[in-house]
Amino acid sequence: MLLFPLLGAIAGILAGLLGIGGGIVLVTALVWLLPLYGVPQDAAMHTALATALASIILTGLSSARAHHLRGSVLWRSVAWMLPGVLLGGWLGSWLAVLLDGDVLRWCVVAYCGVVGTQLLLSRTPEAGGDAVVPTGPGLSGAGVGIGALSSIVGIGGGGMTVPLLVWLGVSPVRAVGTSSACGVFVAFAAAAGYALQAPADVVPGVSWGYVYLPGAIGIALASVFAAPYGTRIAHAISGATLKRVFALFLYLVGASLLLL
Repeated sequence: MLLFPLLGAIAGILAGLLGIGGGIVLVTALVWLLPLYGVPQDAAMHTALATALASIILTGLSSARAHHLRGSVLWRSVAWMLPGVLLGGWLGSWLAVLLDGDVLRWCVVAYCGVVGTQLLLSRTPEAGGDAVVPTGPGLSGAGVGIGALSSIVGIGGGGMTVPLLVWLGVSPVRAVGTSSACGVFVAFAAAAGYALQAPADVVPGVSWGYVYLPGAIGIALASVFAAPYGTRIAHAISGATLKRVFALFLYLVGASLLLL
């Protein structure tokens, strides 16, 4: 059980650094670990996704608070995205429950490759990054897609929210902070969907639907204390460097999932 807090510490640092709640690395690690705790192999991918999302709720709260204290959360943008990410998170988990585990794994691999490449090829805005605050129904619509895909790949949506906000002219560090806040609501809706829409008794032991509670709690508690350290790193490096780190991280995770 000590492995879960260790994963939580890593997830917390990644949440503060990249605004992703560490969901991707958690999913990858949990797919390997959960069968050791009695989770059936055919339910391991779904359980990994659900458990990672449940843990991201506290991780995201800690990360969002740290970014808020540094003034890097655009709350008006969060408010516009909120209805969309809640709806999308629930719908995405509903679809994921119906999909085969191997299909979900390839969805995660494809997501890592596409978003990593987009980050490397996109250009960071040279001006207006600190003044731009995106709002409007378009953000709500984007939130539906972000919430749905986040549920399917087990993340808080940072891999999509950060590039979207950067493309709209927001500085990368503020995009990360805003993504952390949005990720809390994505994770809540998605985890609830996995818990309430799962088949009965699909995961043995202490679980709620597909959410393996010992793992989710152990990861979440450790991540809360680690997230502020990632935030400090994010504010200490340049936006261009932050984007390259994010892209490299996504490539490495996608490659690791190919080994499953």
